[in-house]
Amino acid sequence: MIRIAPTGRVLAVAAAASLALTACGGGGGDTAAKQSESAAPSTAASSAPAAAKGDGTLTLGTVLPQTGSLAFLGPPEFAGVDQAVKEINEAGGVLGKPITKIHTDSGDTSTNIASQSVDKLLAQKADAIIGAASSSVSESIIDKVTGAGVVQFSPANTSDKFTTISDKGLYFRTAPPDKLQGRVLGDLIAADGNDTIGILAMQDSYGSGLADQVTKTAEEAGASVVERVDYDPKSADFSADVAKIKAKNPKAIVLIGFEEGAKVVAELVKQGLTTDKYKWYMVDGNMSNTNYQKMPKGTLKGVKGTIPGAEAPEDFRKKLVELSPKLSDFTYAAESYDAANLIALAAEAAKDDSGASIAAKLPEVSKGGEKCKSFKECVDLLKAGKDIDYDGLSGPVEFNDAGDPAVATIGVYQYGDDNKYPGKALEYRTGKIEG
Repeated sequence: MIRIAPTGRVLAVAAAASLALTACGGGGGDTAAKQSESAAPSTAASSAPAAAKGDGTLTLGTVLPQTGSLAFLGPPEFAGVDQAVKEINEAGGVLGKPITKIHTDSGDTSTNIASQSVDKLLAQKADAIIGAASSSVSESIIDKVTGAGVVQFSPANTSDKFTTISDKGLYFRTAPPDKLQGRVLGDLIAADGNDTIGILAMQDSYGSGLADQVTKTAEEAGASVVERVDYDPKSADFSADVAKIKAKNPKAIVLIGFEEGAKVVAELVKQGLTTDKYKWYMVDGNMSNTNYQKMPKGTLKGVKGTIPGAEAPEDFRKKLVELSPKLSDFTYAAESYDAANLIALAAEAAKDDSGASIAAKLPEVSKGGEKCKSFKECVDLLKAGKDIDYDGLSGPVEFNDAGDPAVATIGVYQYGDDNKYPGKALEYRTGKIEG
């Protein structure tokens, strides 16, 4: 079951009240991406295979986007990992040693960069790998990672496929399944008074899954999806795709994709489907404060979008900017930070840095014990023999049996005249996922 309820509201905004839904459980920063330092994680559930003890040094690898269609998400994700590693090592490291961090590129599905990166990390004896950001990229490497007995922990995968994917109990994520984001977005669109909707979605597990859930939710609320186009994200031209939407003249237009979304936006404007005449909605994959900066002022004014995760605290943002001064987006930074901390705490709880040991302890350190909010606070409790419940910057995180967060938050954001959205959301909705 998914239960969604509005939590904090920053601006007055029309929105539906609490929802009760059902579902069956469940996709380089500038300098950071170029260095190899210390960090560590790993993760697995009770079904994880038995493994030999680790070597005593937690080695954390990352496979995150330095290039490709989600490259704009790389800097905040790398920065989140770097900040966690910094704090972990300042607190004495894991198992009495600094953790080792190795950053690599994930590219996107048009290349085999991610697979090459995994090979590199496995050769360097990574115990856990944070990544990928793209659900499709993670699908392409999950067998190689988990087959090696290494934890794969994504801060950004939202595809519903990962809830039931074969992963040997070694896959975890801090981002919630798309069922939750799709439900919040579909409800928002209907609550805004849109009774006809057009959807432009990239054709992959992320795009199709979100489009399916948005459609289901909006139609349950009485709206009609009058046109849906699942497009090839590698296409050089989107004029025919946009023309199909224009022909149906919907009140709302939903854009579900990645970096290619800028080309889709340009085509919408070219064909007269501008934001002063139609209501546009976006998702985490194309919500960016960098991709639309070359467009005329006001191109995205009023556009709303959803991004999983609670609001990142201001002091956390300041720390990230100190590490990576060019940061302009913070999407999934908190989820990346939490992933690294959880992996490190699981290794400490297991008194072992092997992937299987980390995975077995990840659910335990995420719920049920004494609440703590930082690595130092949590590790001190562990050393005192206490059971812990790490509550992260991205939310409570509590893992269910599938390695998904059982409780998650979705923020609703709105673009201004400068083609950017502010750091604070219009509202946040928290959902509990069971079963």
